[in-house]
This record gives sequence, structure tokens and C-alpha cells, in this order.
Amino acid sequence: MTVPDLPPLRDVIARHGLSASKALGQNFLYDAQLLDRIAAIPGDLRGKAVLEIGPGPGGLTRALLKAGARVTAIEMDRRCLPALAELSDVYPGMLRVVEGDAVKIEHSDLVGGEPFAVVANLPYNVGTALFVRWLGGEAWPPQWTSLTLMFQQEVAQRIVAQPGGSTYGRLAVLAQWRSAASLAMKVHRSAFTPPPKVMSAIVHVVPAVMPEGVSARMLERLTEAAFGQRRKMLRQSLKGVPGALQALETLGIDETRRAETLGVADYIALARELG
Repeated sequence: MTVPDLPPLRDVIARHGLSASKALGQNFLYDAQLLDRIAAIPGDLRGKAVLEIGPGPGGLTRALLKAGARVTAIEMDRRCLPALAELSDVYPGMLRVVEGDAVKIEHSDLVGGEPFAVVANLPYNVGTALFVRWLGGEAWPPQWTSLTLMFQQEVAQRIVAQPGGSTYGRLAVLAQWRSAASLAMKVHRSAFTPPPKVMSAIVHVVPAVMPEGVSARMLERLTEAAFGQRRKMLRQSLKGVPGALQALETLGIDETRRAETLGVADYIALARELG
């Protein structure tokens, strides 16, 4: 595939009079080499469907199209639509832009039921909500084949955290109980325009085998209760979950422990015991 000769992203942004919106959690990336590295994390994307959330003026979108992906991009900032339309013209049939709020849109319908990878520099204000949504549901494996997502570094570390530390919590359990999550790349704040106040990092998640006899909803309920009161002992934080204290006893888990001391396997066993 011949890669079109595109004008620098800075020029496109200037020509359209764009600026990053703080209200929408926007921070623009200009570095083409960095964007190419991000697009390469999921592996070979030639001919594959990719969902991108919040493309903005299209920096990462360019890299995905250059990699041969068929991109569906959801953008709620209509100021960016003309710049994205120019990309659609350069890559005919390869880019579809949907105007709207990604939190309110059913993503699987947009890609026509085929498997898709999610690659996105997520707006900070909706990133965690979207991530939890992609990880949820009883149907598994999911329609997405991988998630390659930019988060604030603090959030990324919570996703890949191991038991016992202060960063280990609900996000880690939800990401790891039936998926493999890894920290793929750190991105310095200076790479963005305007620079955010925090460092960023990219998390890569691929589905794994779902443990048998475990309800995703029950696991979500357990982790929400346990980590919602993480400073309290399990006998206190889980007392509102029917049967949870008896399940702790059955499994030999000391009810005086705290949520961050239980491993992912412990939460799986508890959810299975509760049905």
C-alpha cells in the first residue's frame, strides 16, 4: 500500500484553527514516529478493523491508516471533523468517522459484527468508564481482539498492578481475571500539546480464557464492595454482599484481611462460590 504524502499535523491543526479542549480532556500528539510505535503495538493491522475513540485532528488515525487498518473513529468534537474528512479523502474506504459520544454508542454495531482492535489516546475524562465497559459483560471472548489504550500513568499502573500495593484495586482485578494486561509504553508529558500535568502510559490488553462457573456481574459486585471500602476488613466491606462472609469462611480466607491482600484468583474463587 502506498503511503500518501500528508501535510504535517501541526499545519492541519493551524489551518483549521484547532486547539485542545480541556473540557473534552484533549491533548494532541504530533510526533509521527511515536504515533507509528503506538499503532504497531497491537501487531499487524493490515486489512483489520480498528475502533478509535477521540481521534481529535487525526494524529493517531494517520498512523493506523498508514499501518493498513480500516478505522472507525468516534469523535464528539465537531471542530475536528473537517480535518478527519480530509483523511477520509486521502484514504478512500479506509476511514469512517462517527460524530457522537463514545460512552453512549454501541461500539460493536459500528463495525458490523466483525472482530476489531481498539486503539485510542483516550480522553482522560472518559477513559476509565470505557475501559470498564469493554471488560464487562457475561459474553466472552469479547468482539474486541485487543485494547491498546493511552491513560494517565497512574491509571495504567492500577490496571497492571499486583496484589499488596496501594495501586492494586478493582481495575486490576477486572483487567486480569480473564485478560492479560501489560504496560506497553510510557509517554512523557512533553510529547503532548498542551502538556498535561501528569505522565501517560499505554496499556495493552488481550482476552484470555474465562474461568468456568464465574459470573462477571458477581465479580464486579464483589470488587466494587471490597475496594469501595478498601481500608476496612473484608468482614465489614463485604457484609452487604449476600453470602460473602460465608464464602470467605468456606474458602479459608481470613475475614480480617483487606481487599488489596487478595489475589485475582481469590476474587475468582469468591465469585464462583457465590454463583
